[in-house]
Amino acid sequence: MYSPLIDELMQAFRVLPGVGPKSAQRMAFHLLERDKEGATKLAQALTDAVEGVGRCDCCQTLTEQSLCRICANPRRDSSVVCVVENPSDIIIFEQSGAYQGFYFVLHGHLSPIDGIGPSDLGLDLLESRFSGGDIKEVVLATNSTVEGEATAHYISEIAKSHNILVSKLAQGVPLGGELEYLDGGTLAHAISSRTRVE
Repeated sequence: MYSPLIDELMQAFRVLPGVGPKSAQRMAFHLLERDKEGATKLAQALTDAVEGVGRCDCCQTLTEQSLCRICANPRRDSSVVCVVENPSDIIIFEQSGAYQGFYFVLHGHLSPIDGIGPSDLGLDLLESRFSGGDIKEVVLATNSTVEGEATAHYISEIAKSHNILVSKLAQGVPLGGELEYLDGGTLAHAISSRTRVE
């Protein structure tokens, strides 16, 4: 029905979450009919980001540098590490202003059914940070899903084996909810009222 290049463009848009066939068609035709300059900028920005963005050597968040700006900040509290599933979760914490420690980004959660194990999440890197002796507390901020809770439990056991205090977010985070959908006030309350994991 469409030419091969248009069809390829629409299929490319469909890799984005929440973009179905109709949305992909609208975006493709908008760029081709009304905003070719915008399409060129988009293509260049995507190319630059894919080639230039990697993972922080310390926390695994997305950055162009070997250390992200948070890990490179000497004023952060190095005794506390907050473990999150996605880089977007860090943005939510930073907007709340309630947390001044460091982070560790898993880029997902344990899911044996999907073949995602501890090494896929970089848990060996996290454990090596635990072994350094600087970390006194780990805040588990994985999503309140079955997989998120299982991942939190696994990390909790590793941290406890290094005599590190383990806490998790308090009230305000709904069961089955994801951090990126919380408002800053709810998250600020959850981080300040976090509870110790036994």
